[in-house]
Amino acid sequence: MKVPYAYLAHQFADSERIFQRVRELTETGDYTLGRPVQEFESMLAVRLGIVHAIGVGSGTDGLKLALKAAGVGPGDEVVTAANTFIATIGAINDLGARPVLVDCDDSFCLDPDKLEDVLTSRTKAIVPVHLTGNMADMPRIMAIAGAHGLPVIEDACQALMSSLDGRFAGCWGLAGVFSLHPLKFINIWGDGGVIVTNDGRIGSDLRLLRNHGLADRDTVVTLGYNSRLDSLQAVVAAHVFQTADEIVRQRNQNAKFYDTELSGLDGIRVPPRRSHVTHTFVTYQLFARDRQRLLEHCLANGVDCKVHYPVPVYLQPALRCLGYEAGRFPVADRHARTVITLPVHEYLTEEQLAYTVEVIRRFYAQGAHDASCPLH
Repeated sequence: MKVPYAYLAHQFADSERIFQRVRELTETGDYTLGRPVQEFESMLAVRLGIVHAIGVGSGTDGLKLALKAAGVGPGDEVVTAANTFIATIGAINDLGARPVLVDCDDSFCLDPDKLEDVLTSRTKAIVPVHLTGNMADMPRIMAIAGAHGLPVIEDACQALMSSLDGRFAGCWGLAGVFSLHPLKFINIWGDGGVIVTNDGRIGSDLRLLRNHGLADRDTVVTLGYNSRLDSLQAVVAAHVFQTADEIVRQRNQNAKFYDTELSGLDGIRVPPRRSHVTHTFVTYQLFARDRQRLLEHCLANGVDCKVHYPVPVYLQPALRCLGYEAGRFPVADRHARTVITLPVHEYLTEEQLAYTVEVIRRFYAQGAHDASCPLH
């Protein structure tokens, strides 16, 4: 049996409704910041209960523009998680600021217990990352940020529709940023992103920054960027977003099946789950002993598992300039050694889910795995 990780062919197998909207768009020539962008922005803002949603060229651009609107610039420090994808750190670096990293905990999100230790007089913003679709501990992070007078820009690129205590990811800080990349489940046919905020000034500044700083066709009021969500891509985003609640429901059902069937299995540890968090499971990750051999076993048996991320971002060659030595972030290091990602998308059948569990159980039943690898 094959258990695919990718699902785009299923998701867009019947795209006639999208193509019909695209044909309507071609008749208008409204390709740049057109009506479909405004419609999607309004749809998203209403669903999240937030005032402003601003479509941009990518999640990475969204982080950069939101940080710039918050006043981040050369020489500043911006605190973020040590286990994030490189885009978070790249956006900070693009503004001439220095990324300052904090270890994660087993939620895969920034550990607030370690946050205040790295704050300095040069700290200009905090960027918690809602990794895997889970939620960082935003009440604690916001309290710490408030005590130090720091804005919070949420990297919610993997967490559109995730929530904590009923409040959506991206809607806690000064601004939040989502990605619409094809690897996210609210996705489009290329790159795109959205910034959300309740702050009127930030919202106005972001609409200028994404479009060259143009107040109108002939008036440049600030130096901005070319980072617009394409009208065509907004058509795709609106189509997918209409099914967002069902996607979240099905992914949670699949994740619950894995949690139930794999909890207690010697060699596997399920990450902690919090009842007040709606986790959207952009990725479903477990801690596994002898992870590499388990990965090879799964692939050999048709289960398309992945590893996110085998090299901690702070140890990447491009970030040697930050001066962090190996071992500086032990939890992120442990995750890099032990985490495996299982297919969890909404198109999996019950048979495929059960087969995935069977394949993993069979591996550990062989008793050949390295039992010395710590999972805590």
